[in-house]
Amino acid sequence: MEAIDPATGETVATYETATWSDADAALDRATDAFESWRERPLREREELLAAAADVLRENTEEYAETMTREMGKPISQARSEVEKCAWVCDHYAEHASSYLTPEGHPSPPGSDVQTVYDPLGPVLAVMPWNFPFWQVFRFAAPYLTAGNVGLLKHASNVPGCALAIEEVFREAGYPEDVFQSLLAPSDLVDDMLADERLRAATLTGSGPAGRAVASSAGENLKKTVLELGGSDPFVVLDDADLDDAAEIGAWARNLNGGQSCIAAKRFLVHTEVYDAFVDRLVDEIESLTVGDPMDEDTEIGPQAREDLMADLHEQVEASVDAGATVVTGGEPLDRDGAFYPPTVLTDVPPDCPAAGEETFGPVAAVLEVEDEDDAVETANDTRFGLGASVWTADRDRGRRVGRRIDAGCVYVNQLVKSDPRVPFGGVGDSGYGRELAEPGIKEFVNRKTLWVE
Repeated sequence: MEAIDPATGETVATYETATWSDADAALDRATDAFESWRERPLREREELLAAAADVLRENTEEYAETMTREMGKPISQARSEVEKCAWVCDHYAEHASSYLTPEGHPSPPGSDVQTVYDPLGPVLAVMPWNFPFWQVFRFAAPYLTAGNVGLLKHASNVPGCALAIEEVFREAGYPEDVFQSLLAPSDLVDDMLADERLRAATLTGSGPAGRAVASSAGENLKKTVLELGGSDPFVVLDDADLDDAAEIGAWARNLNGGQSCIAAKRFLVHTEVYDAFVDRLVDEIESLTVGDPMDEDTEIGPQAREDLMADLHEQVEASVDAGATVVTGGEPLDRDGAFYPPTVLTDVPPDCPAAGEETFGPVAAVLEVEDEDDAVETANDTRFGLGASVWTADRDRGRRVGRRIDAGCVYVNQLVKSDPRVPFGGVGDSGYGRELAEPGIKEFVNRKTLWVE
């Protein structure tokens, strides 16, 4: 398994790939670790999570550089990702006890009835490369603190990140094997899901990967949470503050090189402000700095892999062939590395890739809508349902439009984001289940009714 710097094409490091024998041994260790970890007082698990936050902050630069070298994230954004991981640790260290407090129910005189929350056991996490630390801590912080143990199968292009995350928990003082990273190929996932020692699985990734995991887990009656792709609409109504919408919209599309499930992908702009908004959006996007991700001034680094950039460019070319117009960008940059420029497409036909598929890179598709109803109809004209953003000067109007959009989360006058304090997840082809906040920590527990007479 090789980690290749997408900014240079050079091999960063080579790692030995795990075999089924390795996975089998890891499942044994996880099962053994669970028996004692589940009995550990919740307050002690919270204290260990707080210690993990300290380890993250103490080693921010090291972990940020590992991310940047392996998948090309600009170094400033990598540091922010490490801090966000520390934040989710802080959150559950403070609130897990409240979230998992037994819940009482009405009962006959002389009886006491509660719902208590017991951990399930070893949980497999199949995680992507785009936010290689955050995606893992979004799963690990709540699930481990609830008393489960974790097995991480990370993306094959970020093995150094996978091992660094295991190091975080070890340095924080977690018992051996409560969290393990397996540098395993994807073809081991089915065997792990079929194994009775594994009790649940969570995946963040593509639709095909989610369907494969859900199918295998379903055959074996394993609980799953899936966070899949998105084609998030960014709705600009006729009364929106265009300067704010364009400034934040440019960032919402291009953060992390546009490689985000919740990035703004389809800009649905009211006809009365369409031309003015496009001008502002193009100005903002063209002002973004593309370059060496280790440079402090860089805002957009390379795409994570050459093949992913090629796939993105094929989507752009197919959209142009269908009638879309390239306003800016649209061609890979003539330099070493997988660099694709921030791109804006207008005159986008509804059946072309830029409108109907997920574009996982810095490509904004701008579509004109006639009115509020047309905006909602177009926003919902997708098989995805992860996030959406609505821009309007009227907050009540924003709430009304937001309620009509089919998505797991809608932000009014803000970009879509994941936040430890609120549930996160999608509907439709964007997956099911919720991460973060109270619902997140309760996804992989046994909601046990305890009736005491």
